[in-house]
Amino acid sequence: MSFYQLVFYVPESHLEAVKGAIFAAGAGVQGDYRHCAWQVKGQGQFRPMPGSNPFIGETDQLSREEEYKVEVYVAQQNLKDVMGAFFDAHPYEEPAYFLVKSMDARQFL
Repeated sequence: MSFYQLVFYVPESHLEAVKGAIFAAGAGVQGDYRHCAWQVKGQGQFRPMPGSNPFIGETDQLSREEEYKVEVYVAQQNLKDVMGAFFDAHPYEEPAYFLVKSMDARQFL
């Protein structure tokens, strides 16, 4: 079975809502465990350009905001639902995220 690691950044105000949405769609499953995630608080930096509609910050001004970096596993069969839930729940116009395809290393044992 193929897995992906979804990594994203989200403001604290929407942390639990976004995690709840992606967990409900099937993210964060590791064997007999559910709602598994790793998260850390940090500072994000961005500059909304003209034509943007920023959730936080002002157009054409550098902004630094406290955000959480969250990492979860997603089974390939849940990826479409999880990504749909992620984009629906995330408050940012252009959320920062990435996906990394991973494999279950136990297959090599």
